[in-house]
Amino acid sequence: MLIPTHLNIPVYITWNPNPNIFDLGFYALHWYSVLFLGGFVLGYLIIKQRFKTACINPYLLERLTLYTVAGSLIGARLGHCLFYDWEYYHSHIIEIILPFQFTPHFKVTGYQGLASHGGGIGIFIALWLYHRKYHKDINLLWVMDQLALVVPLAGCCIRLGNLMNSEIIGRPTQMSWAFIFVRDDSVPRHPAQLYEAMAYLGIFIILNLVTRYRPSKNGFLLGLFLTLVFTARFLLEGIKEDQVAFEAHMSLNMGQLLSIPFIVAGIILMILKSRKGTVIRDKVETI
Repeated sequence: MLIPTHLNIPVYITWNPNPNIFDLGFYALHWYSVLFLGGFVLGYLIIKQRFKTACINPYLLERLTLYTVAGSLIGARLGHCLFYDWEYYHSHIIEIILPFQFTPHFKVTGYQGLASHGGGIGIFIALWLYHRKYHKDINLLWVMDQLALVVPLAGCCIRLGNLMNSEIIGRPTQMSWAFIFVRDDSVPRHPAQLYEAMAYLGIFIILNLVTRYRPSKNGFLLGLFLTLVFTARFLLEGIKEDQVAFEAHMSLNMGQLLSIPFIVAGIILMILKSRKGTVIRDKVETI
């Protein structure tokens, strides 16, 4: 319906995409799944090139991929269940391990919740295990710097997936670029998923410019990544609708509280790695 411009009525973006690329009845392929996987694939290709440039055994990259994918998925799942919905899952433990529900027609609905903070913790644990096994072959901080370069790109893809699902919506607003998420209500809202995707894409660009034009000690890039990503997350959480009911009574929501330790760790790491010392470049002899 066209609205006469002389009425000065804001025209918002009506958002109601089909979250499925196709649906066969017994199986549906979701945009979220494709974007989630796409983020991992793009990250893998970038890190593969950096490992090749540093003349590191490709086998170490294969193992790193297995560790980080497993750590991120397990951590994200546990993070959602423990941080956001423990009231339900403490009496449905099996659904944490097997988060697949089947309808009477055996249609798989898939995961019922993932939390990015949990995914971050899971990756750190996975990298610690990776380091224990391969510490003689590769420097852990160098590896973490490489992951720091690509994780924001994966985060951007995941948030675009959330946008296609019309989930993690923002608070009501009268801004001209507000989205009306038809699947939720008819209220104009901040497209919080799009804001976050754009923030992560910007951070991805910044980190890659830093590593290109300001070579630094191993670990500095990781610290910068933690500081930028979780500061953005802390700020953007303020315009999101509460993810769970108990957040309504909190001055800072769960996402903001979980971001603070990461920000502090990032600042400390940058300070430590900014001290005078030998600049470490991506050469095999320094790894």
